[in-house]
Formats: sequence, structure tokens, C-alpha cells
Amino acid sequence: MEANRIEDQVENRIEDLLRRHAPQVLGALVRRYGHFDAAEDAVQEALLAAARQWPESGTPANPRGWLIRVAARRLTDQLRAEEARARREETAARLEPRETRAAPSEDDTLTLLFLCCDPVLAPAAQIALTLRAVGGLTTAEIARAHLVPEATIAQRISRAKQKLKDRHFHQPGPGDRDARLATVLQVLYLIFNEGYTATSGPALHRADLAEEAIRLTRAVRRLLPREGAVTGLLALMLLTEARSAARTGPHGELVPLDEQDRTLWDSAAIAEGTALVEEALREGPAGPYQLQAAISALHDEAPRAEDTDWPQILALYDLLVADAPDPMAELGRAVAVAMVHGPESGLAELAALEPRLPGHHRLEAVRAHLLERTGAIEAARAAYRTAARLTLSVPERHYLQMKAARLPQ
Repeated sequence: MEANRIEDQVENRIEDLLRRHAPQVLGALVRRYGHFDAAEDAVQEALLAAARQWPESGTPANPRGWLIRVAARRLTDQLRAEEARARREETAARLEPRETRAAPSEDDTLTLLFLCCDPVLAPAAQIALTLRAVGGLTTAEIARAHLVPEATIAQRISRAKQKLKDRHFHQPGPGDRDARLATVLQVLYLIFNEGYTATSGPALHRADLAEEAIRLTRAVRRLLPREGAVTGLLALMLLTEARSAARTGPHGELVPLDEQDRTLWDSAAIAEGTALVEEALREGPAGPYQLQAAISALHDEAPRAEDTDWPQILALYDLLVADAPDPMAELGRAVAVAMVHGPESGLAELAALEPRLPGHHRLEAVRAHLLERTGAIEAARAAYRTAARLTLSVPERHYLQMKAARLPQ
């Protein structure tokens, strides 16, 4: 049993390593050789080779370098095989790594991020491809994040890869980079959200995705240090992730915001995030990321749940939904309305929002909570059970089932 446990730990550690390095390896190959689709296949082969060899031979001192070497060998072999008949000499020249304007220390994952946001792709395809290649999300996870069928996302990713086939990456100049920025930030935000609250599976929090999104956002901010949207997004991520240690109990159970032990919150991250919010609001008109960060700051600055400045939060939500209408933002606003004007007002907001979030577990969970506050126990129990049935997150399902079971008969 002990040997099996150690073997499982080794395999889990290797799997984490591979997941962390895969986007960087793909970015390195694309930056050097182009051929996005072929490079992705080569990286997958390198990952499989590592999964077979490392448990026996041990993890190399430089895992990323090992993966790049193996993947590059697979890619060059593949390209040579495909083109050997017609253009041997030309192929040999093309297989030499191209010079780029990027500094040698440039983050290869960031390179991949901007490649996936190539203007040749439609915005929806840019987002889907980046979440798959950079974020490591499955097609199903991406579909849930977008509230669209899985087949639609699969088709977007397939078409995006075809458009990028044999397309060489060039480091974007200032104008091109700015044009891609909105999509880049949206992608990073979606990756972070999937990490902070996983849409499926046994764990509520996928720390690897959340940390990677924060790391990449810091990298983008180094490129654009005075861009309010970038600063606001980084602040939002830090202020949200600061609460992660208090969101689950000792057995992985979900702990809602108003019941969390706030002494477990990361005070350093809150201080950094709050300072960034103030900086972001000085850098220009407040956009969606700056407003959401300001809302998170108000939550984080309250020493107790009952000290939360809900009127100010509602005012910020009013600005947010007016500036960037979004069903999830409107759901957050409905909660704020309930906290300021009472649960009946919140339920009225939910009824108006329902056509835009049909069958979404979070809308049903909020409805259940507000119904419980009005004393409509049977209706609240039914809504909790509906929300539990709709969610694919195991911790969320257990929490919602527990809430339904604990309501008085």
C-alpha cells in the first residue's frame, strides 16, 4: 500500500509538471518554427513520452527544456517527412529557428497567448483556442464558461487551428498588440474564473489555473504598465484569490463568503490588490475590470460580513451592468439589490434575468437563498435541489444538497 501511495504521488507530481509546462513548450515551438497545429501534435507526443519515461528514469533537472527538445525533434521529423519529396533544400532552411524581435527572456506562454489572439481569427475563436492551448481547459469546460454547446466550441477550435496552420508568428507591434488586448484580457479572466471556481470535478479550486492567470496578467502588465484595464484585471484576480484559503472547510466543503473565517484571507494580496484598484481608477475611465475589482475590494476590506458596504457595491454594479451588460454581472447585482432593498426585490431581479440564464445553477442557488430569507421554505428547498442537480461541481453540489436538507420541515 505504501509503495502504491508513493507511486501515485510521483505520478501526480509529474502530471502537475506537465500541465504547467505544456503551454510554455507549445509557445516556444510556435515562436521558433511556426506551424501551430503540427507543433501542438508534437507537444502532445512529448508529454506522452515524459509520462512514460519520467516515473522510471526520474524527472530531468530542466523539465521544460527536456520537453522542448523532444517536441522540437518530433516536429522537425514530421515536417521533414511531409516535405522531403518536393523541397528538401527549402525544407532544411525552413526548419532552422527563425530570428524574432522578442528578447530571449520573453515568456513563451505570453507569445502563445498573443498568437492565439491573432486578428485573422474571429473573437469567439480566439477565446476558445486560447483557453484550450494556453489555459489547458477541456472543450467541455470552455463550453460551460461560454454557456454554449460543447460541439460549438469544438468546431471553433478546429477552425481556428486550420486558419493558423503554417501561419508564422511575429511579435506584435504596439498597434497590433493593443488591438488584441481586449481578447487577451477576456481570456485571462476566463482562465482565472475556471481556476477560482472550477465548473466541474471534485475540487472547488484549481490553484494551478488561477496562479497561471495571475502570472500571465502580471506579464501583460509589464508590457502595458499604464493600461487601466490590465491593472484592474490584475487587482480583481488578486482580491478574489486572496479569499481562496477560506472558501473550503477541512473536508473540501464549500464555505460561502458571509461565513468565511476572514483571518484566513491573504492580507498581502488584499493590500496589493487594493492599491492596484486605486491606481487603475486613476488611469482612465472605469471599465468592467476596474469596477469588478472595486467591488471585490469592498468585500475584502469589510472586517465582518455585516460590515460590507452593500449600497456602494450596488452603485458599482449599476455602473458595471450599464457599461458592460453581462448575465453573471446582473446576477451579482441581483444579490446586491436583495442586500440593500430586501429579498423580494432581489427575487424580482432574478425573474427578469431568468431568460438570459436558463437552467444555470447559480441563478437557482441565489433564488433558493433569497426564498429562504423570505420564509418560503418549501420553494427554497426545491430551488436548492434544482441548483444541486444542475451544477457539475462536486463541492457545490454537496453544499446545495446540505442547504436543502437542513431547512426545517
